[in-house]
Amino acid sequence: MENPPRNSLSKRVGNGYRDKYSGQEQFSFSLGSKNALISADLYLMLQYLTISNLALLESASIEFDEGFTVVTGETGAGKSVFLGALSLLSGSRSDKTVIRSGEEQCEVEAALKFEDPTKINEALKELGLPECEDGVLLLKRSLRATKASRISINGSLATLANLQALGSLWIDFHGPGEPQRLLKNECQLEMIDLFARLHSEAEKYRMAYDDWKRTLSEIERLRNTTKLTQDQIEFLKQQIDRIDALELSPESVEQLEIDFNRVASSQDLIGLSIELGSGLTGDNGVVASLSSLMSAAKEAAEMDTSLGELAGRLEGVILEIQELGAEYEMMGSSLDFEPEFAEQVQSRMTDWQDFRRKYGRDVADVLEAREEMARKIDSQGDIKGALDRLHEKADEREADLKAMAAGLTRKRKKGGEELARKAEAVLLELGFKKGKCGLDLVKQSELKSYGDALPELLFSPNVGEPLKPLNKVASSGELARVMLALKTILANVDSVPILVFDEVDANVGGEIGKMVGQRLKGIGNNHQVVCITHLPQVAALGDNHFVVEKDQSGDRATVCIEKLNAKDDSRVVELARMLGDREAGSALSHAKELLAENAQVSIES
Repeated sequence: MENPPRNSLSKRVGNGYRDKYSGQEQFSFSLGSKNALISADLYLMLQYLTISNLALLESASIEFDEGFTVVTGETGAGKSVFLGALSLLSGSRSDKTVIRSGEEQCEVEAALKFEDPTKINEALKELGLPECEDGVLLLKRSLRATKASRISINGSLATLANLQALGSLWIDFHGPGEPQRLLKNECQLEMIDLFARLHSEAEKYRMAYDDWKRTLSEIERLRNTTKLTQDQIEFLKQQIDRIDALELSPESVEQLEIDFNRVASSQDLIGLSIELGSGLTGDNGVVASLSSLMSAAKEAAEMDTSLGELAGRLEGVILEIQELGAEYEMMGSSLDFEPEFAEQVQSRMTDWQDFRRKYGRDVADVLEAREEMARKIDSQGDIKGALDRLHEKADEREADLKAMAAGLTRKRKKGGEELARKAEAVLLELGFKKGKCGLDLVKQSELKSYGDALPELLFSPNVGEPLKPLNKVASSGELARVMLALKTILANVDSVPILVFDEVDANVGGEIGKMVGQRLKGIGNNHQVVCITHLPQVAALGDNHFVVEKDQSGDRATVCIEKLNAKDDSRVVELARMLGDREAGSALSHAKELLAENAQVSIES
């Protein structure tokens, strides 16, 4: 997925898992200036989500509460429909195959409540969309089988780009494939910059780097410039002079076309104007005929004064026709152009048409071609001098870049080591009693768009083992826990308010599963967290619990989503199912214990 243009609403850089329903890659970290729009202390809550005809789900209306929300269900029950709906509202692309079989459209809708809507309203205003009423952002998206899809934001029609821009502000997806991303140095760099709040400085460096690379490209272009002959130079100068003589602008070209059309058709227009003038005011024209009738009208008015108004109207008609005839005669006179003017217009139009054929159809294209010709001529005068000046400029910028890169590397080392220390403390809770984390910075042979060094996170899961790069020592389960440790730390600096975790607790269980759940629940203190899980230890810690079930008892399979109440036996039964047997007394008893422990944790916190 390509990075979009950078602006205040640019979509964040993302690398994560591919959503089953959108086919698009979801996003992992909140990177870039767009996070300035919603700060970490600006609380947002997903209030409700309605889904209709998405995959196997016919309809569902889901109300959310604050804190940590868990979603459970059998493997293959359709939990990913839940994610698919949120993914569609975040602006992921999708095709019409997600529409429930036999239906014309699927639809998802959500309401997001902002405690302070000031900054989201600024974002909406920039996108030309209605502001939130009472701090509520309404999102709706419909996919249609035979018609164009529809998107609305706060009741106003919107584009997919609008939805993506807002989606990057309110939701982050974290999928099961992310631990493997942790092995990539670029991902580690993103984490460190997020933790150390180095985005502005990194962006400033990247812009300077791009400027330096453009200078190097200009040097290369000049090196490959072919020496022009004197005839070629003279030709370019003539072309420039001809373009300058036209004094090109959209307004001047419009006037030229008007003048040309008038000159080209002047003889025909002169003949017609003479014919019209003579027909209206000539000896045998309309005015002459009406004048004889005017005498009769006056005589009739003398006999009957009520006919005076009609006589006046006839007189007005005659005066109007006389004026028309005079204007046609004047038009004929004005079209009798001086030969010099007509020749000049013809010559200018010939030049303009010639330039359009050679350089482009509009004024901007021709003027750009003129500047390029001027640059070619200038470069011929002193190619060596131009190269010397560019080399001097490039050397100055490279020196500045090296200083900036060195500064970034120092700060990344400091921030990365602090992140590693914090991760080490969290990993202790996640079962690594003697686990160690560290950081190495791999110096690059040349400057890159990110700086002069890439971080390498180091890990040692057991006592007595040296720190090594993660991909040398970590198993899939260990890698998942390292990633989770980092995420729980980064959540405190991640300003996106809603975080969705899809089975990030995979490859762990037992007491470690419980610690994972507590960590995810802790993130819910500062974010609204939605977690799809297969671990009962995690599910029992949810402040809210939804279960997804597939029913195949009828003619076609259906999926339903139900909210479980902690006070009802339904949640105990679901946890018992996750423990192995929803009917077993031991499983039911264990489920009750898990819920009781969760209640105690909530009271203590």
